[in-house]
Amino acid sequence: MFKTTATLVLSSFLLPLVVRGADKPNVIVFFADDLGYADVGYQGSADMKTPNIDSIARNGVRFSAGYVTAPVCGPSRAGLCSGLYQNRFGFEDNPGPYKVSKEVRIGTPASVKTLPERMKTLGYKTGMVGKEHTGNLPEFHPNAKGYDEFFGFVNGASNYRPDGRFGKDMNAPNNPILRNREKVQESEYLTDAFGREAVAFIDRHKSEPFFLYVAFNGIHGPQQAKDEDLERFKDIKDKKRRLAVAMTYSVDLNIGRVLTALRNHDLEKNTLVVFLSDNGGKPLDNGSQNTPLRGMKTQLRDGGIRIPFCLQWPAQVTAGRKIDTPVISLDLLPTILAAAGAPVKDKLDGVDLLAVLTGKAHQLKERSLFWRFNDSWAIRDSTWKLVCFGEKGKPELYKIATDIGESKNLASEEPATVERMEKAYKEWASQMMPKQWGWNKTFPVYDPEMAGE
Repeated sequence: MFKTTATLVLSSFLLPLVVRGADKPNVIVFFADDLGYADVGYQGSADMKTPNIDSIARNGVRFSAGYVTAPVCGPSRAGLCSGLYQNRFGFEDNPGPYKVSKEVRIGTPASVKTLPERMKTLGYKTGMVGKEHTGNLPEFHPNAKGYDEFFGFVNGASNYRPDGRFGKDMNAPNNPILRNREKVQESEYLTDAFGREAVAFIDRHKSEPFFLYVAFNGIHGPQQAKDEDLERFKDIKDKKRRLAVAMTYSVDLNIGRVLTALRNHDLEKNTLVVFLSDNGGKPLDNGSQNTPLRGMKTQLRDGGIRIPFCLQWPAQVTAGRKIDTPVISLDLLPTILAAAGAPVKDKLDGVDLLAVLTGKAHQLKERSLFWRFNDSWAIRDSTWKLVCFGEKGKPELYKIATDIGESKNLASEEPATVERMEKAYKEWASQMMPKQWGWNKTFPVYDPEMAGE
């Protein structure tokens, strides 16, 4: 494996590590859906109103080169919650809202320890609010994957309002709103309902360490906004963009409700709060924007996998910093566990960012990031990105550190770099499960022991 240099832009003011034990931090992860790289104020959006998301970036660290593990919802979520490339366990694409035979499984297997499962062993109360989408069989339900409490749905899309696309019912066909495993009727705008439930979880568990995963389905389709929010942005003439801005405004407002709950309970200082999107935006579909990136959701251009990504932890992370080194959602699991005082000992694909976040270290170890999605693949380091589309496609090389828009293919000018990176990708791919959708009796699921853990 080749080496790269990873340099971090850090403040000169460094903070000591927190005392563990009774001072374990609470953790909240906000996960937006189909929100583009340019769709938050702190990334320079002129029309998105996201003061609460912006406050997380302002009060902590923003990652200018933050990535997720896939350009669509399901596998991206599986990567975040496992700390492993989901390709290791056959989670190549979204699970669908249909029956799956007993021989085929599309989801995160029991052999993979999820973030909430790990947090439970550390004495954390675990809760999830929002969209899961990592397997629609009972064995993949959030309550079976480490969450003490769940409110949301387990597939790809849901009504936001009862007069939406799926009829006068908040429950989409084959995808009901659930409280734990029980179907419920919800009448409030769904993003507001998720904010309400997240605040209620904090109110219930304010006296004990908690891990809360708030996976908003905004701004994923169907595009449905509240009437008052559409009126607020009536000057935006493009209908899809107006809906995207109004829906994002609601997501931000409910993030603000959660942050206010932390302050009301004097929990803000020692709560690690993360915000990111599950994949890039899809401008032609939902009016999102990925500027200045090329590409969109479903693609391995940066527009499909590079997302707004920021975090705050006032007790430990100096405010107002920007980290330009590439990081990926895989890094959250080991970082959160280290913050909770229990660094991961088993083998993961993500790395612990805690030392660089707190100022104990000034740079990450050298590494590359990898992607495989259907017939496309990509690899990037701190300088270069190599991407290939289709089984018969030719790899394209971009100096991504300076050509963020992937505008100039340098493959013919840098053949040695292409060869080196393609070799590294093939080495990585050889460690993944062969390309397939789920796994079955004839091909065993990912086994940590076989992986040398």
